[in-house]
Amino acid sequence: MKIRRILATAVAVAMTTPAVMLSVTPAFADTKPAAQAPAKPTVKELEKAAAEAKKAYDAAVAAERTAYEAVEAAISDTAPLTVAAKAARKAADDAATAKATADQAVTDAQAALDALAENATAAERAAAEKTLADAKTAAATAATAATTAEAESKAATKLADDAKVEAFTALNKAQDATKEALAARTAADAALERARQEEEENPGGEECPDEPGLTTVVNGLPSTVTAGTATTFSVRVANGTEKDMEEVLTYASVHATDKTGAKDIAKYLKLKWSTEKSPKWQAVDGDLYIDAIGALKPGERADIKLRLDVDAKTPAGQGLTFIAGDYFNKDGSCGLTPDAAVNTFDIEAAPGKPAPKPTPKPSTSAPAAGSGVTPQGSGSSVPATTTSSTLAATGSSDATTQLALASGAAVALGAGAMFLARRRKTGADA
Repeated sequence: MKIRRILATAVAVAMTTPAVMLSVTPAFADTKPAAQAPAKPTVKELEKAAAEAKKAYDAAVAAERTAYEAVEAAISDTAPLTVAAKAARKAADDAATAKATADQAVTDAQAALDALAENATAAERAAAEKTLADAKTAAATAATAATTAEAESKAATKLADDAKVEAFTALNKAQDATKEALAARTAADAALERARQEEEENPGGEECPDEPGLTTVVNGLPSTVTAGTATTFSVRVANGTEKDMEEVLTYASVHATDKTGAKDIAKYLKLKWSTEKSPKWQAVDGDLYIDAIGALKPGERADIKLRLDVDAKTPAGQGLTFIAGDYFNKDGSCGLTPDAAVNTFDIEAAPGKPAPKPTPKPSTSAPAAGSGVTPQGSGSSVPATTTSSTLAATGSSDATTQLALASGAAVALGAGAMFLARRRKTGADA
């Protein structure tokens, strides 16, 4: 018996509502939690979901472009607030110079009065005293003007800096929305592709039920991989039920697009696996199943070492891995992990290949609550081995600094947008 799997995505919420999954607006609103897709979407429904996902992605790209243009306008020397800040600064400097000149006039007038000879006439002394008094009045006026001008300069500078920070913050939200929309589009395309394949290979097959006790957890997959390198990680498959699972299969697939989301670059990424019994690396087969585990008794778990090879020609982009488990018994019973371990990562081009701008910094985020996915685990890769122990828990100026902090923030791909739906099974021999 061979169990097939359909990759589905929460973007299928578009099947029941005209609103796209992502709330991408010119104001760059935060994304909404993904709704769960139907358990068994049809190819037609997935085609509609893929179209909605593309529409959402195109809107996110346009919004990010607008935000980027706003940043360029805000940091331009000709930006109105920047021009006003510079004019206010010059006025404050001029006022400070005028104050210094007035203060010097007071000093000079006082010195002239003190230097009068004892036989100076009353008129001469009166004139010197008047000069000093006038100088003090002018100095007081200049001091008030300088204080006012300095305050106005600081206020104008703050307005200009705040506008720049606000523009960068909006750009970060737009970049966040673009990455989540790209993840949703990638997942929707993968779901549609797999559903079409399923329809061709297994029309009208019997359905395997979900088995929450069969879990998969990925450990050690980083948030960023680089072209020309190989990354080793592992997947732990556990039988948390009270029944025997005679044949356990691990489903593993990888999907990727370039930075624009328009080009599929998955062909550059290859998944391989190995175990303690079979240490030589083997490519994941065309059905995307790994048959290295065999049987799992109640409470047992098995770890499989995985390796992601990224070709040196791989352009910068984003990738997704989908890991899940299936089991079947000789009596015809079978089960599927209801939650897939969905892991997202950024792909960096090999050194010497500049990435397009603007480029969000790589980071990771946990799936949305109730999204039906298992988050990426942590820890080192370990060879395949089966135990009977208790299951492990699964589960330049101050303004410049502000701008750098604001522009550096970016959120990872929306892994919560994807999940695995029920799979069909065929009567063909494995």
